[in-house]
Amino acid sequence: MTTNALSSLWNEPRAPDAPARVSRDWVLAGVVMVIALLEGVLRDDVAWRPLATIVAIGLAPVLLWRRTHPLACVVVAFGTAMALGLGSLLGGAPSVGLDTMIYVLVLVYALARWGSGREVVIGLAVVAVAAGVGTVADHAGPADVFGGFAVLAASAAAGAAVRYRAESWRRALEQSRSRERAGLARELHDIVAHHVSAIAVQAQAGRAIAGQRPEAALEALAVIEGEASRTLAEMRAVVRVLREGAPAQYAAQPGVADLVSLARRAPAPVVDVELPDDLDELPPQVDAAVYRLAQEALTNALRHARNASRVEIRVVEGAGRLRLRVADDGQIDPARPVNRGFGLLGMTERVQLLGGTLSAGPAPERGWTVDAELPTEARR
Repeated sequence: MTTNALSSLWNEPRAPDAPARVSRDWVLAGVVMVIALLEGVLRDDVAWRPLATIVAIGLAPVLLWRRTHPLACVVVAFGTAMALGLGSLLGGAPSVGLDTMIYVLVLVYALARWGSGREVVIGLAVVAVAAGVGTVADHAGPADVFGGFAVLAASAAAGAAVRYRAESWRRALEQSRSRERAGLARELHDIVAHHVSAIAVQAQAGRAIAGQRPEAALEALAVIEGEASRTLAEMRAVVRVLREGAPAQYAAQPGVADLVSLARRAPAPVVDVELPDDLDELPPQVDAAVYRLAQEALTNALRHARNASRVEIRVVEGAGRLRLRVADDGQIDPARPVNRGFGLLGMTERVQLLGGTLSAGPAPERGWTVDAELPTEARR
């Protein structure tokens, strides 16, 4: 198990979307350089004053690349600190360096926050060696050694914690986007299937009566043109949202009151819509779902109901529930298996997400019936 954990850490990729440099990075580097210069000039106990000051100031610009090149920044900064420690040991000078160089802790944080797994492992090894050399050169006691390593560990832990939180948020956002895309794909299926079915019915009717009533054929062509235009408009709106990076521009969703637009007297089959006169205000998600369910059920009836003369769409509300029934009087072929394709699966999923139930199948006497029941009170 430990081996798997180490292997997973080693193969961990870099954190995504690391910003290169922002304005506050330049401010941070400038402030560090000014403080290092003031410390190098004003402090009386600085060993190797010119060199220590130049090193502290010269390393400050490394902060600008800490996100895009975290390992290189750590190696440069802590490698220099290690060289100063070795110089202190060889030259007998105590504590070569400025207190301002504590800013290298920002590089440890950035390493854990933005580096890949192998960069983190290698970088922390460099940090540990440099810290060990520094404690020996400073002749630090056990308390100072423990405190120093605790500060380094806290910096790395803070970077790892922020990284984990950002990754969790990113994954949650991706899951939310995936669910939204699935819903939009279902919406696109409903839109296209309904309008294309209406176009096909109008085209068949126009072809059948073109020889007898040319003016009726022209009317069918006008209806086809209108349906095609609406289909293209709605498809563009949905595809714009699905396309990565495009701004989402949501139009008002049709609801139960818009079901009357599905009614028609010709061509066959006739579509009758019956709605309650005193329909209460529905939750938006239920209102939109009922329309899409009725639209999909009607589309299936227009496409698959053989010799159907009538499709009935009926909505009833009561006792905190809303019931939708779509039934046709077409012929059912008992030898033909029921095709539970994407449309029916999408309808079932839509209803279940809202806490309702859906049943679909052949009617006892003739035709096909879709019954859906949704709650109207629990989710307001």
